[in-house]
Amino acid sequence: MKFLAFSLLAGLVSALGFAPFGLWPLTLLGFAGLLWLVEAAPSLRAALARGWWFGVGQFAVGLNWIATAFTFQAAMPAWLGWIAVVLLSVYLAVYPAAAAGLAWRWGRGSAPALALVLAAAWIVTEWLRATLFTGFAWNPAGVVAIDMLGLAGLARYVGTYGLSGAIALAGGILFLLARRQWRAAAALAVPMLAAAIVLRPGPPAAASGPLVRIVQPNIGQEEKWTPTFAARNEARLGRLSRGGDPAAILIWPEAAVTDPLQDGRRFPEVREEVMATRGAVRRLILGHPLLLAGGLTIKSADGRFANGATNSVFALTPQRILARYDKAHLVPYGEYLPMRPLLSAIGLSRLAPGDLDFDPGPGPRTIALPHAGRVGFQLCYEIIFSGQVVDRDDRPDWIFNPSNDAWFGAWGPPQHLAQARLRALEEGLPIVRATPTGISALIDADGRLTAHLPPGTAGAIEARLPRPLPPTLFARFGNPLAFAFALLLAAAAIAVRRKAR
Repeated sequence: MKFLAFSLLAGLVSALGFAPFGLWPLTLLGFAGLLWLVEAAPSLRAALARGWWFGVGQFAVGLNWIATAFTFQAAMPAWLGWIAVVLLSVYLAVYPAAAAGLAWRWGRGSAPALALVLAAAWIVTEWLRATLFTGFAWNPAGVVAIDMLGLAGLARYVGTYGLSGAIALAGGILFLLARRQWRAAAALAVPMLAAAIVLRPGPPAAASGPLVRIVQPNIGQEEKWTPTFAARNEARLGRLSRGGDPAAILIWPEAAVTDPLQDGRRFPEVREEVMATRGAVRRLILGHPLLLAGGLTIKSADGRFANGATNSVFALTPQRILARYDKAHLVPYGEYLPMRPLLSAIGLSRLAPGDLDFDPGPGPRTIALPHAGRVGFQLCYEIIFSGQVVDRDDRPDWIFNPSNDAWFGAWGPPQHLAQARLRALEEGLPIVRATPTGISALIDADGRLTAHLPPGTAGAIEARLPRPLPPTLFARFGNPLAFAFALLLAAAAIAVRRKAR
């Protein structure tokens, strides 16, 4: 029982390395503690239990923002949000448990081998967490490295999951130092420090891309469905869209337009409402050549009844809609209700109001737009999935990532931003983020923030987009590089164990 309590504590401590705290040494300390606990486990079952409690602690702290989402709707009580956090943590902890079990099974008897196997297993199990059952890739361990010297640059070569393995291995170095295995610790630390030094980005290049104006209206989720929202939203978007250079591309956040911009129903009154919405949006463009904005589409198979909807990004000029991107990776319980007949029968609903579930789009797309160049789109949650954010056969010049982080309390927005920065690093592409309440940001291709608006602030960023970099190794080959890194670590562990024998 004592060891399980220590496992939970190690997980709680490790979570403080994620945003908003960013205390990455504590994440390394948490991994060192996990290795000590796994090494001391008398059986595979004990090792699995210790890994599981570590995961429960890490996820329960890091994902506490999920409870906030339940406060913005009335169909379910707010306290259910905390139960959701616990239940999700109980499930997600299966993956650290599997990593701990693999480390015990194949690494015990040699402390260096144990550290190497845990790092390799962490890569694989974290990828599984991001993939199975639609995946939940939030807060990969590698994200704590985003401001950690130059170590985050490894993401260009082995991706986020490989970077997570490096973080687990850095915790292994502390574990080896605590056991006074100086040579083994040095053998791991020297190449890692060398990589951190070599991969540190140089000074930012002068921005030469399209001029953008990112608008953050600071209208919270609690205001979104009030009777006066539409007028207040229109006025604030209009005020913040004015000023600056009229040649700038306007950038609005996810769901900036809450009335449908396209509707498949053919009733005259529906058509009039859609045309009125488009007219209001066009008036707010105010001479800018292009607007990228989050909006909704209603689908109808027969032209009479709505049978679906999409969460979309629209590219509009003052004259017409040029293109639309439909979100592909939807949020369970937020944008659709799994097993709807069963769950709705017992009183559960989506967190977002509405009877229609959103339909998924076709996936990452690159769209060539006047004034903007070749743009990739990732809507909100989609940006967290490493290796799935661009069309690899049609590489964009930059990525637009509108989001609505107003659901996510104080912890969710900085965590979301950190993961977007990792995507910029992996792909070597600048990213534009626009959110209603913060954190809106301009991210360069090295993952640096060149400009941002903090949470709870109404304002606008006007700047030129940073340049894209040539395709990184990860941009060319994707997550198989992470698996190759895991195999390398596993091979090193086998070599160390044989030598020890």
